[in-house]
Amino acid sequence: EVEKIRIKITSLGLTESRITSDETIQQLFVECRLNNFLAEETPLSLPKPAGGQKIHYNYSTVINVDQADNCAEREYLKSILLKPDLPADSLKFTVVSDPPEDEQDLECEDIGFAYVSLKEIFQKQRDIIEQDIDVFDSQDASAVIGKLTVTVEALHALRSVHEECKND
Repeated sequence: EVEKIRIKITSLGLTESRITSDETIQQLFVECRLNNFLAEETPLSLPKPAGGQKIHYNYSTVINVDQADNCAEREYLKSILLKPDLPADSLKFTVVSDPPEDEQDLECEDIGFAYVSLKEIFQKQRDIIEQDIDVFDSQDASAVIGKLTVTVEALHALRSVHEECKND
């Protein structure tokens, strides 16, 4: 069977912050990045939710990490499992502000980041299913600006990579 990491970005809710009060931030999409070689984003940007509400992306994607075709991804997963001090052991979710149609001079702006540690999934032997993870302010990493509900199913792939490490 093809080994894969399944990622689902279900929804996003914001707490009161500079983001909710900023009039120029109107539409949001979410990007998911694995290290530096893979980035996927929700095809839709949705209107910024009011405080206490959520916007629903229900976006799923799959990263194949089988030996045959996805060597780079696989080597990266190996490095996560073998090098305990590797800082980039996480899937990184970025909440991005998409400028409105009539403001094309504005750039897309990263407003927040959220992380899922693949190493932790392996250590706990537990996938992350519909879990709320903190979104940190891009301008102040100690401030939480909201919650992103995500699913990351990676355990099967990580176990397989781990088996391979033992056999190398």
